[in-house]
Amino acid sequence: MTRRDLLLQSYLGLGGIALAAQENPLAPKKAHWPARAKSCIFLFMEGGVSQMDLFENKPELVKRAGQRMPQAGNTEGEIATFSAAPNRIIPPVAPLRQWGQSGRWITELMPALGGVADELAFVHGVKVDNNNHGPAVYHTLTGNQFPGSASVGAWMTYGLGSANQDLPGFVVLGDRRGATIGGTGVWGNGFLPAAYQGTLFRNGDTPMVDLKRPGGMSEKQQRAELDLLQWQNEQHRAGRTNTGELEARIAAYELAFRMQAKAPELVDLSGETAATKKLYGMDDPISEPFGRQCLLARRMVERGVRFVMTLHGAGGDRWDDHGDVKGRIPKHCKEVDQPVGGLIQDLKARGLLEDTLVVWASEMGRTPFDNNLVTDKPGRDHNQYGLAVWMAGGNVKAGATFGATDDFSVRAEGAPVPVRDVHATLLHLMGLEQDRLTYLHAGRYKKLTDIGGRVIREILA
Repeated sequence: MTRRDLLLQSYLGLGGIALAAQENPLAPKKAHWPARAKSCIFLFMEGGVSQMDLFENKPELVKRAGQRMPQAGNTEGEIATFSAAPNRIIPPVAPLRQWGQSGRWITELMPALGGVADELAFVHGVKVDNNNHGPAVYHTLTGNQFPGSASVGAWMTYGLGSANQDLPGFVVLGDRRGATIGGTGVWGNGFLPAAYQGTLFRNGDTPMVDLKRPGGMSEKQQRAELDLLQWQNEQHRAGRTNTGELEARIAAYELAFRMQAKAPELVDLSGETAATKKLYGMDDPISEPFGRQCLLARRMVERGVRFVMTLHGAGGDRWDDHGDVKGRIPKHCKEVDQPVGGLIQDLKARGLLEDTLVVWASEMGRTPFDNNLVTDKPGRDHNQYGLAVWMAGGNVKAGATFGATDDFSVRAEGAPVPVRDVHATLLHLMGLEQDRLTYLHAGRYKKLTDIGGRVIREILA
């Protein structure tokens, strides 16, 4: 008797049902509770976005510009050392103003985002556990500052599957200027089955290699070859028990075959109107690359992709502004403002915002001061205590705010907001309860929030 026959005949066939579930790991799954959000677009700004230049109005930074900052309390490590050392306060590179009925403070460098300010809910004073880029990126995107854990997108597709079986459940839209810090691990499956890792789409006219069928090969011929390969893989799998990697490979072959029919239409933007492309900033060469990423993200959630991670910043163009903040931050803002503002507008106009959760995050914030006193183009250092995150759509309470930082935007007033609280909130907004979304690995039930996070209900509708 084969393994399949044994499972099908064992205990009323429940073993066969389990095997069928394994064969399609991305089949849609029921959420833990009926959440509004069905898809998530995660906008990740790599390098450490300066919260006081974009989202936090701090008059003290203008009043005391050029002076030494008082030593920061309730900090340790580099931040405590930096604030105690000789430094000079740097004012915001451009004025912040209040936008919308909510009176949200946003830099004048981001008028498109300011135009949708009333859709956004902010969390200030988020703390990550490391002040260096690599571990902080991992912590923000996987819940653990060390490589090897499952990413946020992998957890969501593990918990919910995908609504479109012809496209990946978890897609990563990369910055064409280079790879992210941490490489593929920041969108990897970690200890989860391999089927839940992100699929990278490159920015440009050829987002995936071999997306088109080889010349001279018909669909029927390709199907026959794939059927033979699948039969051989099934024979190999039948006599083994630890087959997670193989099952993921079998599913990947089938998905790739279906994608050759569906993905070319997905990445072909020729059918989008000129007005839509302009809305995403694609009429400007500076904002066009990220505008393309954001437009693709909308097209993906429109077609049922569960989680889309959209990356901005690579190499020398990351938000890691240790010098020349006056020259660099306006450039970053110009690259992303119209695409992000346009994305929110477009999702709302199409009725997609209510069931799409949009998240903006970076791996850390920045310091209000510069320790290099000899340069005439000062910059800001890393600040693990000062990350600002915003969300929109789904069941997010538009215009809400949770948390605040001190007068110098160094750390949270009162207790900091651990990043696991943000993760718990994201899962909750997608209908997933953190304590029920677990995976047994190395004798321990793993979860995204590790020791557990607090759902930030103050920003829920």
